[in-house]
Amino acid sequence: MKKTLLCALAAALLVASTGCEKDLDQSPISSGSVPTFYKSADDFTQAMNAAYSSLRDYPDRQLTMAETRSDNIYGVSTQGIRTWEPINNFSTAIASNEYPAGTWTADYTGIYRCNILLDQLAANGSVLTPALRTRYEGEAKFLRALYYLDLVRYFGKVPLIDHALEPQVVAKINRSPVADVYGLIIADLTTASASLAPSYTGADVGRATSWAAKGLLGLVYLTRSGPTYGIEGPGLDSHEYDKAYALFNDITTNGPYQFATGTNAYANIFSYTNENNKEVLFDVQYISGGVGQGASYPSILVTNNYFNSIGVGTTFGTGDELRPASNNLLSTFAAGDVRKTFSLQQGYTTTTAPILTEPRAAFKKYINGALRGTTRTDWPINFIVMRYTDVLMMKAEAILKGGGGAPADVDAIMSQVRARAGLTGTVTGTTYAQLMEERRREFVGEGLRWHDLVRSGNAVNILNAWIAQDDVSKRMRSPLNANDLLYPVPQAELAASAYLYEQNPGY
Repeated sequence: MKKTLLCALAAALLVASTGCEKDLDQSPISSGSVPTFYKSADDFTQAMNAAYSSLRDYPDRQLTMAETRSDNIYGVSTQGIRTWEPINNFSTAIASNEYPAGTWTADYTGIYRCNILLDQLAANGSVLTPALRTRYEGEAKFLRALYYLDLVRYFGKVPLIDHALEPQVVAKINRSPVADVYGLIIADLTTASASLAPSYTGADVGRATSWAAKGLLGLVYLTRSGPTYGIEGPGLDSHEYDKAYALFNDITTNGPYQFATGTNAYANIFSYTNENNKEVLFDVQYISGGVGQGASYPSILVTNNYFNSIGVGTTFGTGDELRPASNNLLSTFAAGDVRKTFSLQQGYTTTTAPILTEPRAAFKKYINGALRGTTRTDWPINFIVMRYTDVLMMKAEAILKGGGGAPADVDAIMSQVRARAGLTGTVTGTTYAQLMEERRREFVGEGLRWHDLVRSGNAVNILNAWIAQDDVSKRMRSPLNANDLLYPVPQAELAASAYLYEQNPGY
């Protein structure tokens, strides 16, 4: 199948067609420019693909900013300070760290490209057929909402920019209240839900669908319904669980998705030969072959020695420093849980001299050595942003929060999920805490745990208890407080705004 969404070439073609090479390389917070008008349908197609291309490193960011930050990973280095270790250790000196800075820049670059496209659709969209114009508007608004949700969940208040603007105008825009940013996100996803197709075929498989927009909108309502912690973060204590439930219930009742069952069902969700399966609502598409469209995320949590241990050489990892699964995470899996054996490798030994043994557990969920690409940044496997089981379990969460449905529905979902994991026994009386712990096991290594913790209202207590238990090296800052649930505004952005922005408390 031809994959089109992460098209590095498309961005280059867009530059050629608009003469905006300088603009595409800049974050809209630091600068921006109003481009020339698009003159053909091809210009719009290339612009649409460029808007998707900002997802290129999205999974890498989730595995560092969310998974590494959570209690799923004990990322304390043993061979010198790594750039990801201050994220793991809750350092307050990370305003210049490359990961928060890269997340801010990538998301705003994506937003800028969406804004350009939407402005051009309004000004010159008549060169498109009405159906394609409507679809491109829906896709651009879906992506803009996804990028803004990413920013809100990590940084809280952010500048709200919904048009392509000149640099001097952008520099005067302050951070907007989270509620205002959510207002744009909800409006964008409402439009996308109504205007996008429910599915695609051929080269368009992988584009945002109406169902993906509904799923993301449900997540937005679930997220902002969470507690505030007394900070200006993603939770607004809005109690819109009924809205979240309605959207998730629509997907599970009327959508085309299926809960994967049968032999090796859990593993098949992530199979290299079973991409775009019935579990997938939206994913980031990749293709290997040294053409600049491969993924790097399968490599970032494991080492060169791990790849040596599975017999595929030593050039696919990111070095010799492992980001291992925490002991606490390992202890939560029951005997026979297939999700643990599929997702984690408990210890490994190199196959060539010098023979080295690593006793800790490595994340291997996305790794298939036999079907690897040409380099560690050229993996062909798509990254699932939202899948059907996630929708089912978020629906259960909305039920437990009083959004609709019945407790028996939650038990049925839990039973279904656990049975696929190879666990037996009837599930009754599921509590919210039990559901969130089941989510931890189901989505291990998928970048969801941090956001689940924050949304639950128990992030500070759970993380403090975990650090006291697992931080044997005494390198992690503790005790944590609510300010630690947001990342700092990157130092470069503070400077670019002439310090118009205020830094998040605690940094």
